[in-house]
Amino acid sequence: MASPIKRFSSRRQKLAESFLAERLRGAKAYDRIAGYFCGSIIETAGEALESVQGPIRMVCNSGLHPQDVATARAAAAALRQEWCGFEPEALVDAGGEGAKGRLSRLHRFLASNKLQVKVLPDQHFGLIHGKAGVITLPDGAKTAFLGSVNESKSAWTLNYELLWEDPSPEAVQWVQEEFDSLWTHHAAVPLAEFIIEDIERLSRRALVTSVMDWNEEAKAKAEDPKAAAVFVEAPVYRKQAGLWEHQKFFVKLAFDAHLHNPGGARFVLADQVGLGKTVQLAMSAELMALAGDMPVLVLVPKSLVWQWQDELLELLDMPSAVWTGKNWVDENEVEYPAIGPEGIRKCPRRVGIVPTSRAIFGCADAELIKTLWFECIIVDESHNARRQNLGPGRDAEKPDPNNLLAFLYEISTHTKSMLLATATPVQLRPVEAWDLLDVLSRGSEAVLGGMWSKWRRADEALALVMGDNAPPADDLEMWQWIRTPLPPRSEHRDFDILRRSLDIPVTQVSANGSDWDLLKAPDKARVRQMFPRFLSQHNPFIRHIVRRSRKYLEETKDPETGEPYLKPIAVELLGERDEDAIKLPLYLQEAYSLAEEFCRKLGERMKASGFLRTLLLRRVGSSIAAGRLTAEKMLGSWQDIQAVTETVEDYEEEGEAGDATGMSRTLTPEERTLVERFV
Repeated sequence: MASPIKRFSSRRQKLAESFLAERLRGAKAYDRIAGYFCGSIIETAGEALESVQGPIRMVCNSGLHPQDVATARAAAAALRQEWCGFEPEALVDAGGEGAKGRLSRLHRFLASNKLQVKVLPDQHFGLIHGKAGVITLPDGAKTAFLGSVNESKSAWTLNYELLWEDPSPEAVQWVQEEFDSLWTHHAAVPLAEFIIEDIERLSRRALVTSVMDWNEEAKAKAEDPKAAAVFVEAPVYRKQAGLWEHQKFFVKLAFDAHLHNPGGARFVLADQVGLGKTVQLAMSAELMALAGDMPVLVLVPKSLVWQWQDELLELLDMPSAVWTGKNWVDENEVEYPAIGPEGIRKCPRRVGIVPTSRAIFGCADAELIKTLWFECIIVDESHNARRQNLGPGRDAEKPDPNNLLAFLYEISTHTKSMLLATATPVQLRPVEAWDLLDVLSRGSEAVLGGMWSKWRRADEALALVMGDNAPPADDLEMWQWIRTPLPPRSEHRDFDILRRSLDIPVTQVSANGSDWDLLKAPDKARVRQMFPRFLSQHNPFIRHIVRRSRKYLEETKDPETGEPYLKPIAVELLGERDEDAIKLPLYLQEAYSLAEEFCRKLGERMKASGFLRTLLLRRVGSSIAAGRLTAEKMLGSWQDIQAVTETVEDYEEEGEAGDATGMSRTLTPEERTLVERFV
């Protein structure tokens, strides 16, 4: 009896035509252990694949690890990273319109579920080198094949490949069992939705070569510029895991406000530490810079300037320049010589990063910044800008700003948008949060309202929103709280109705006090009914301070995935017990004790002693010589402390340094004795 096995060699015939296309034409189903799958197969056997009446199922290799498929989200993220590492954009660039057509057809196959693909981590079976398949022919008969052929154009048309076909029931059953065992394996995961969507994107990919074209295209369509187009191939999306949902929310919020709100985007980003504030701010700033004509200023503590520049480049491919006080240094470490403070005007990039210390110490270049205009100003660690008259019962006082806060007051009016970042908007008193809003409001009445707005009275505003004062019962007083600033129509139907009733345009941020008399009875009733919700959901603190906690994001489930917005991270802390601590030598113990005693004594007459305590202890912890140098500066001249603070590793408390130097400049005999003993 003749063997049913048929043998094929690419040396003897074209496998794509003599076997694949002929068997698939009109077939009812196709199950394939592909080993390696590439969309180029669509170019080779596209028409034959389209004629297949039933599903086409393929199981492929993947570099996934078993832990990558523990959850659907983990599997999707791992597949995304593997796909992006493949750099499919390069194939499109090389293949031109032909590649786009092939990808378009592939997307249609995948989106319609005609082509179903699963991937299996290599660690379960090793690299899937076996290549086989079962084809259900138009008449219902089945045939199986084995060979060296991957599911790619090169395998079916270019490479030297061998293939054996066997339609016997035993062979078909054997191959089908192998396929089913892989297809139904618990670690086999479907192709991530991101990959399917990215294939569609690549099929329509067009390169925009100028910012002007990007903006003009949006204007022609009477829509906002496409933010996604800027970042879809940025490293944060192709090399990293992309943005978390809360990050996308803020970027959209800020960019939309920049384009449409009177006064631009004015927000305090107060997410807890570790939730990615830098990339949110940077992406927002890049979009604003591209949509506008003016530069972006980033003010950060001195110790963070290079970190900011690195992250802009590594995450967004975003060029920037750092001002050192002497010259500009771009992302390629190229220095641009400057002659004097005037050099700060000539930033070689659209984004300039400047240490906040320049403002804190009143440097000449900081004064020049006040004369410039910006598309957006970002201030990191903005809690360093604070009032000096901080304390119980002093909220009603006019702020006595430290140097940084006074600087921000002035430059707030020189920018379209302003974003303040801090993980601790309130450190000692709630009025600190109001002070940050006050900074934003200097450049836009949309934040706290007009000059006579009740929200500009810090003590009354805080007492109302914190529940210390009962909500007003008087209609006119309610109206005074609501009318300025009056939230935009988009925030709630009630505001839309009120604005329409009073014919207030979107560019106007406040209603007049006398407008209450123009409201009809139903609208007045609406104001009374909505006031509690206004206080809890639409007051300026809620509208302009964006804060998300890790706990909330880890415990709140995304309705689309059913999984938390953030994957909880369990951390085991070691060395937290007293008995695990590394003991200080006796001389350092004594030095620390003397420093604390000195600062306690100083604190009895100086409110900025906390800065000095931090300074002393950090310097002592750095080295004996550094601690001694700091103490000697204190014994010598208070002005010398300014020079010392320039070298502090963490620049967070520099705002207090300016306060300390402006207070008592002499030590009492008791304080001097403590410092001398410290030395």
